[in-house]
Amino acid sequence: MRHKLFKKYFFTTFVIIAVALSAMLMILSVVLNSYIAKSKQDTLLKACNEVCDYITVSSSDNSRISKTELHQFLNSLSGVSEADLFAVDTDGKVIICSCDTENGNEGCIHAGVIISKEHLGEWYYARPFKLDTLDIYNEAHYVTAQPLLNEGEQYGTVFAVSPTLIVNKLLSTVTKIFLASAVVPLVVMLIAIYIMTYKLTKPLKLMSEASRAMAKGDFSKRIPVMSDDEIGELAVSFNMMTNSLAQLEGMRKSFIANVSHELKTPMTTIGGFIDGILDGTIEPEKQSYYLEIVSDEVKRLSRLVQSMLSMSRLESGEFVLKPELFDLSGLICSIVLSQEQRIEQKNIDIKGLDGCEGISVNADRDLIHQVIYNLVDNAIKFTEQNGEICFELKNENKKTVFIIKNSGKGIPEKELPFVFDRFYKVDKSRSASKNSTGLGLYIVKTIVSAHGGKVSVSSKENEYTLFKVVLPN
Repeated sequence: MRHKLFKKYFFTTFVIIAVALSAMLMILSVVLNSYIAKSKQDTLLKACNEVCDYITVSSSDNSRISKTELHQFLNSLSGVSEADLFAVDTDGKVIICSCDTENGNEGCIHAGVIISKEHLGEWYYARPFKLDTLDIYNEAHYVTAQPLLNEGEQYGTVFAVSPTLIVNKLLSTVTKIFLASAVVPLVVMLIAIYIMTYKLTKPLKLMSEASRAMAKGDFSKRIPVMSDDEIGELAVSFNMMTNSLAQLEGMRKSFIANVSHELKTPMTTIGGFIDGILDGTIEPEKQSYYLEIVSDEVKRLSRLVQSMLSMSRLESGEFVLKPELFDLSGLICSIVLSQEQRIEQKNIDIKGLDGCEGISVNADRDLIHQVIYNLVDNAIKFTEQNGEICFELKNENKKTVFIIKNSGKGIPEKELPFVFDRFYKVDKSRSASKNSTGLGLYIVKTIVSAHGGKVSVSSKENEYTLFKVVLPN
């Protein structure tokens, strides 16, 4: 798998280029062959015409051209046109040729040759240019012919014949030149393809390695972004996914650790006190006191389990919002009144509810009740003795804004980004608190986000803490 993709792309591209070059060579060969054949046809045809004209002139009554001069002319023209020239009578017998030896000698290939009537008739009627041996040559040659005419009557035929070897040599030479000239560009292209393929496949290879590392739980690997194209975008997306998975893995471990801790503490307390009662370690007159502690711990476990169930349902989307129009200011007042005993115990001054005008909101009443209750509960919990809690409810830019501000110790600035995280507690000394699960603010944020709203926090140490909830109308 490591090198398969690289090899696949590299060799596929190489094969495509090789096929393209082969196709170009084939096309070039066909075109050249056609061009050379046409050129050779024109040359042979001109040679035939020249010979016909010369023989016609030499055959006239007042001509002084001897047979020797005619033979020399054919021999010279043969050298120029690279063709074998000869003339035959109507019976097909060679009467003169361009060979260096005299006609009839043993050294001449035309000696004793008789061209068949079939060839003579074919040439006469069709102005041919074809491959043939004419029963003279061992291999097929390019052949063309012209009739010798005297006052419209044929008395012979002139043949111009050229071996195909000349054309084949030319094609071979052109092919060698083409291949030789293609070597350098081909090498350059192969190097370029190698580099390009390497650059294209390297990020994918790194992603494969990172994926295997992630499968083993290692989320530390990142893919370098080496281009601003689709591969670069893929690398960026992969890194973002890795960051998200690393964050989720961290949250998962944190969640397990926090849940284990939150469950272990009350269960240890419950188990210890019950064992003390059962084995008589705790005296009978003190059992009621410790049973009340056990009851409180059981209630704490119940709140924790209920909060975790609510959180799970919210995260999984099982909660279906049931929006309705209701009076939000009335809901806030009823929740504050339900906490009257706790407020009086701390002598907390409540401000802002008297002038709170009736403002309605279209939302899920039960879920918003949980949001307001958690924020009010937190405010009372962290307000110092004789402190104050201020409420503000208003419509702003077609949105409903709820603000709750309490005096007290406040939240350190470095802790503010984490207050809405699951099981997060600003005061680490309160980790074993009977009244805190560390899920309240996380549930608040999840519910508000489900309504399309936003919740934020601001604080100043030793002065105040402020939560702001914005809900769409």
